[in-house]
Amino acid sequence: MRPVRLMKVFVTRRIPPEGIAALTRAADCEVEQWDSDEPIPSKELERGLAGAHGLLCLLSDRVDKRLLDAAGANLKVISTLSVGIDHLALDEIKKRGIRVGYTPDVLTDATAELAVSLLLTTCRRLPEAIEEVKNGGWTSWKPLWMCGYGLTQSTVGIIGLGRIGQAIARRLKPFGVQRFLYTGRQPRPEEAAEFQAEFVSVPQLAAHSDFIVVACSLTPETKELCNKDFFQKMKKTAVFVNISRGDVVNQDDLYQALASGQIAAAGLDVTTPEPLPTNHPLLTLKNCVILPHIGSATHGTRNAMSLLAANNLLAGLRGEPMPSELKL
Repeated sequence: MRPVRLMKVFVTRRIPPEGIAALTRAADCEVEQWDSDEPIPSKELERGLAGAHGLLCLLSDRVDKRLLDAAGANLKVISTLSVGIDHLALDEIKKRGIRVGYTPDVLTDATAELAVSLLLTTCRRLPEAIEEVKNGGWTSWKPLWMCGYGLTQSTVGIIGLGRIGQAIARRLKPFGVQRFLYTGRQPRPEEAAEFQAEFVSVPQLAAHSDFIVVACSLTPETKELCNKDFFQKMKKTAVFVNISRGDVVNQDDLYQALASGQIAAAGLDVTTPEPLPTNHPLLTLKNCVILPHIGSATHGTRNAMSLLAANNLLAGLRGEPMPSELKL
């Protein structure tokens, strides 16, 4: 009896245990993993992927024509441990008939929780307040000291009312938000009905919102959507939050808006580049809170993402329906 030919799978990083366990249990796969928490160098990635049938990658791994050429004709499936797919050269991937799996839904709740946490942290100036306690700036109770902005009776604008945008609105509604606005490629009346959210243009959303949360995908249309013109339309008391992708925002324009008092504050979980250099001007501002892209960073969510990515990969390799396949 001829032995079963194993399919080579390359994993670009240490991933949470449930995912790697699913792969290593697969009798028809031979798994090779870049055993580090740090990104794999491009040359090592090309070497590891050569001849592989399947790739499990992260959003920090650029899968372009050069890498696909290095992989060779065996590559049948790419599974990314992310909901974002802007790191994948989809035209090239489609041209080669490679299937793609991704991890939507499982990170929606964790990312929405983080978005609300970041909004509250920013609008109530929590990092500033903590620093004042530590450095002796807290002397007595003062009526005008450390005042921020509250959600009660406010207008919240959401750029991108997809799964995560809806989950954010759902969590903000009990805070007493008076009005939700949203924008996107097209109106979504069924999804918006839950929040009585109004579909408006991008300039209208900028002008009328007290809080703006960016939750859209990065596309050619949304790249640097939030720029100088956008920030100039915002209220001086408005708070801006981005949990989508750094490139949706022109960071130089954001810096100028924050430093000049054009807008009140900003909270970012995503930046360009990532990590943000420690000498970046945004890090000098008291009214800018920056987190290291931790939207989905709960133990449960990352394990669920890892397992879904593994199951997508295995199903694709076996010619079966993937739990979450990107339709190319």
